[in-house]
Amino acid sequence: MAKKKDKKAKDKDKISKKDKAKRKSLKLVANKANGNGLPKVSSKPWGKDGKALDGVKILDFTHVQSGPTCTQLLAWFGADVIKVERPGTGDITRGQLQDVPGADSLYFTMLNHNKRSITLDSKSKEGMKVLERLVKTCDVLVENFAPGALDRMGLTWEHIHALNPRMIVASVKGFGPGPYEDCKVYENVAQCAGGAASTTGFDDGPPLVTGAQIGDSGTGLHLALGIVAALYQRMSTGRGQKVLTAMQDGVLNLCRVKLRDQQRLDRTGVMKEYPQYPNGKFGDSVPRAANASGGGQPGSIVKCKGWQTDPNAYLYFIAQAPVWKEICKVIGKEDWITHPDYATPNARLPRLQEVFGAIEQWTMTKTKFEAMELLNEHDIPCGPILSMKELAEEPSLRATGTIVEVDHPKRGKYLTVGNPIKLSDSITDVQRSPLLGEHTDEVLVELGYGTQDIAGFRAKKVI
Repeated sequence: MAKKKDKKAKDKDKISKKDKAKRKSLKLVANKANGNGLPKVSSKPWGKDGKALDGVKILDFTHVQSGPTCTQLLAWFGADVIKVERPGTGDITRGQLQDVPGADSLYFTMLNHNKRSITLDSKSKEGMKVLERLVKTCDVLVENFAPGALDRMGLTWEHIHALNPRMIVASVKGFGPGPYEDCKVYENVAQCAGGAASTTGFDDGPPLVTGAQIGDSGTGLHLALGIVAALYQRMSTGRGQKVLTAMQDGVLNLCRVKLRDQQRLDRTGVMKEYPQYPNGKFGDSVPRAANASGGGQPGSIVKCKGWQTDPNAYLYFIAQAPVWKEICKVIGKEDWITHPDYATPNARLPRLQEVFGAIEQWTMTKTKFEAMELLNEHDIPCGPILSMKELAEEPSLRATGTIVEVDHPKRGKYLTVGNPIKLSDSITDVQRSPLLGEHTDEVLVELGYGTQDIAGFRAKKVI
């Protein structure tokens, strides 16, 4: 009996400690909710009281696409992004795929909005001193160099944190820790190594990469989230941390439904919503599913009026079960509503090719926009295949700031994508990308350097 009582007493003590911790946590939350330690609710109009990341300073060592995607997004949210570039050349993409002589390429301009550019020779002693002063004054260092490059520059994690314990060091790499971590990775390599290519394309063809930059830009978006999370955690810990996003990991994260299907395939040997069912063969890995949705709602791309001459006269049509009756009525197959071969989702699965064949006979009598309008009247999910030309000219995308026209001093007006994330109280103003070294003097003055210092740096080609 005594042992049981002792055990109960210990359990009670454990519960008591948990309750105390919980009460303490709830008290802190309550205090915060009451305004203790928090700013008062702004009385200024929505979108007129600064931006989400005002006051955050980013030291941007990124180049090409994955890193610049990340830092551009942070700049759109109000962070002060200082892009450090090599004197004379800068980011390699300034000169890649140029379409206007003497002007930065669209490749560069569309990835570096709202940033400031300084040129700095970090290999010189004076340049390293400037760099160290920047580290002391910034919140986040972002880089997508080859593995080990930052260390070779002298900016090891230990040195950075000795200079600034609050510094967050964020990196894009091709692979995470493992056998391939020292390998260089580019967009299509990431798509292949992350599982996207093996599951894209038609079953009788080779693996395909997608035109969407899920390896580069996708990883940059993942890294931006990691940085914001680290900034938030720093509010409670007071210290920075390392943030790593590997391109392989980012692509795999976007392919999670295919990892889901791999486990389903391992257990059942067949996946009925894939076009290989019922007549094709399934191997031991997830097959390429062409344009099938690969989910619980069968979908496919169907031809529309004009498909013979227009490569984008197509519509994506989803044969959603809840609106099956409406689908049958629209395409003139009302007998399918009660027919045992078509009345239920399971009955339709072996006959999806026939089902979408009938749907396509109907869509070929309509343009993709006519079909979409009629189908939406019946809540039937669908979407037109929009070309880049159609997207560039779409008024609604201009109105929401998803596509923006920007004026550049050397190339004139050009179109770019705007911030895809809309905040009601942090309005994005897309500003042109910086000219090479445009803000060098401005940033150095902010760091405390005088006119003579700057002239000396320029004479020694430090800047």
